[in-house]
Amino acid sequence: MKRLIVATLIIALSATTIAITTATAGEVLHQVSTIDALLAGLYDGVIPVSKLKQQGDFGIGTFDSLDGEMIVVDGQVLRVSADGRARVVADNETTPFASVTHFDAEQQLQLPADTTLTSLKTLIAKTGLSPNLFHAFHLKGSFNSVATRSVPRQVKPYTPLVEVVKSQPLFNFEQVEGVMVGFYCPAYVKGINVPGYHLHFLTADHSAGGHVLSFSTNQVTLEIDTLPRFDLQLPMTQQFAQVDLKRDRQHELKKVEQ
Repeated sequence: MKRLIVATLIIALSATTIAITTATAGEVLHQVSTIDALLAGLYDGVIPVSKLKQQGDFGIGTFDSLDGEMIVVDGQVLRVSADGRARVVADNETTPFASVTHFDAEQQLQLPADTTLTSLKTLIAKTGLSPNLFHAFHLKGSFNSVATRSVPRQVKPYTPLVEVVKSQPLFNFEQVEGVMVGFYCPAYVKGINVPGYHLHFLTADHSAGGHVLSFSTNQVTLEIDTLPRFDLQLPMTQQFAQVDLKRDRQHELKKVEQ
């Protein structure tokens, strides 16, 4: 695929000291394109995996033509395909949407058994983490259950993501070891990224995973990294220049995430 030029918009967020964690100015959440552009069907890759790996060793996203769920962990970039299997991808593959950072845990918590996605949100709210900053989350250990999904590779003309997920393959894991990686994004990034929590799962043997729909923990450790800077790389393509990004797609996003 022809290498495309990206424009970079850096939004520096001033980080104040909070009770639990203090972030350093060098920690950055790097993002490719916007969630609303992806929702609208802009699935063509705009930067190679090789460049993405320079920007972070931890993160989530998808691939050219919406070909599966991306998980970046310990510097490896893996794809969970529509068959549920995870595989390491080549550096020359490209992404239309991804979020990555160099993960450096600042806080560690042992989660209570039977913690769910809903109760995790309540637990995090009690830690003192600011809802106005970006946070990276790394969950590792044994899970009672994990429900995930992936998305199949699309062909042009692309259909909007809310239509694609109507036939998404679903996967259920029971008594499984693995990791979850992802981010919390503030409400004010609506249209740019997913407000709230967005997590991807990978089994301990790196054989399967997907976009997390629900989970229940057994023995899981949570590590948190607060990110005071946000780097948004916008595609310099005709498709991005012309796509309608004025409409509110939050109802579509809710359907896609759930």
